[in-house]
Amino acid sequence: MDSVKQILAEYKPAGWDADLVSAGFVKHIAQQGETLSITLALPFAGHSLLAQITEQYADRLRAATGATQLDWQLTIEVATLPRAQGLAAVQGIRNIIVVASGKGGVGKSTTAVNLALALQKEGARVAILDADIYGPSIPTMLGTLKERPVSYDGKLMEPVLACGLKSNSIGYLVAEQDATIWRGPMASKALAQILHETRWGEVDYLVVDMPPGTGDIQLTMAQQVPTSAAVIVTTPQDVALADARKGVAMFNKVAVPVLGIIENMSYHLCSACGHHEPLFGTGGGQKMAEQYQVALLGQLPLHIDIRQHMDEGRPTVVSAPEGALAQAYVQLAQRVGAALYFSGKPIATPLYTLALDE
Repeated sequence: MDSVKQILAEYKPAGWDADLVSAGFVKHIAQQGETLSITLALPFAGHSLLAQITEQYADRLRAATGATQLDWQLTIEVATLPRAQGLAAVQGIRNIIVVASGKGGVGKSTTAVNLALALQKEGARVAILDADIYGPSIPTMLGTLKERPVSYDGKLMEPVLACGLKSNSIGYLVAEQDATIWRGPMASKALAQILHETRWGEVDYLVVDMPPGTGDIQLTMAQQVPTSAAVIVTTPQDVALADARKGVAMFNKVAVPVLGIIENMSYHLCSACGHHEPLFGTGGGQKMAEQYQVALLGQLPLHIDIRQHMDEGRPTVVSAPEGALAQAYVQLAQRVGAALYFSGKPIATPLYTLALDE
């Protein structure tokens, strides 16, 4: 089966530190008659990668082995990566990915929601926590504005389910006009309470939508949340990039790995003719990624459909799952999942215990 391994070893997508074989993702190869069986296991979200692999290598594998039928198996078992500052894990949560931005208005929450849904689509168990005290928009974007978490034991809240995603938000718990006038300690305490007093269950990735900015509140939250890694959302123009740089510096200060930059509104995609127009300039995200030696994880378009989907409470990944916009988020999820895995050495997965009376 060396010929099979040699062919599969050519598969190394952008952002991977090792190829499919040397990374240990090929678990079993066997041939019985004219049937070649290949079992793969990925330690991060990436279910649709199997289609890429089969499309690229199926013909060559048949030619190399004489097999007429290929039997592929792919399992997703998300690894747990180290938490910043050695903080204790939240029960049942393997990884916490913080989505942050140096300033507001760059599409951070839109990106966080679609990233979470895309990670779920790629085979992971995902939840989202809306920690944006200045403008908790996750309930609107998920179509759960009127929902409220319930508690069956008076101790833990049950997350609100939307699009198969577990969610909790400051927006569910306080009146809209109250959330924006909280002082730092009150806001940080509220975040810690929501994080630790929600019955998340078993979750591979908890995506946290952080407040925009890099002030004391954001710094305190970054220090309190047992974060696996952060991603920074920005737009290409110089003003946004200057603030995004502060975001990278903040996470470096509290020893939270920054997986990379997501350049949102990278270009305007005309819904009538498909014309690409870089309204906010070009190349800013790439230059910043090179400056800080982090990855440019994705370049997402400015498109009217994304805005409409979010306003309707049906995010793009759910509303048009086979469309080009949804595929852009899926590719982003693949990059983020792989970047997190290759960012460190996996550790033991925190146990999730369930009381018998539950």
